[in-house]
Amino acid sequence: MSGLMEYNGSAIVAMAGKNCVAIASDSRHGIRQLQTVSCNRQKTFQLTDQTFVGLAGLATDVQTMSQLLNFRLKLYTLREERAMQPQTVGNLISSMLYEKRFGPWFTEPVVAGLDKDHNPFMCAFDFIGAMSQAKDFVVSGTSSEQLFGVCESFWRPDMNKDELFETVAQCLLSAVDRDCLAGWGGVVHIITPDEIITKKLKGRMD
Repeated sequence: MSGLMEYNGSAIVAMAGKNCVAIASDSRHGIRQLQTVSCNRQKTFQLTDQTFVGLAGLATDVQTMSQLLNFRLKLYTLREERAMQPQTVGNLISSMLYEKRFGPWFTEPVVAGLDKDHNPFMCAFDFIGAMSQAKDFVVSGTSSEQLFGVCESFWRPDMNKDELFETVAQCLLSAVDRDCLAGWGGVVHIITPDEIITKKLKGRMD
């Protein structure tokens, strides 16, 4: 299983601030450490006005999962006439992954968003849908161990959106420098009650 999870490489991190949340990913599209196909692969997807999902794992399953999620969210919006809350998105992803447990999607999602009270919500999953929630940060991908180390060092509570961007960007860049399967730049989304700020990061390309 781990071989397919590491086939394309990825680094995804979500981090909480004060009434804001950030999700960041690298942008390398590679085949193991042997070949880099491009440096603009999308790994984070906007699901609602206040919710993003990051999909680490096999690139083909990432595309399939993102399209399937988009389909399920549109159905929910049509039926319920309201946007899906991030907690509900987490439960949806968990059930989608678990129903495929005997032939799973090789992807480990991260959900980040603000609930209706503007409180950050973050959770991560393994590829059969076991959810783990956190109040500070969640990570996924081949750079998970490196991300845990730097995030535990740099995260602090009640950061504003500018401090949160600086922290999550430096954590991502520091972690992918120690992983040959991820890197080559990145993208950071900061979700606030009023806006979504997207910034691209320039990283080492060696």
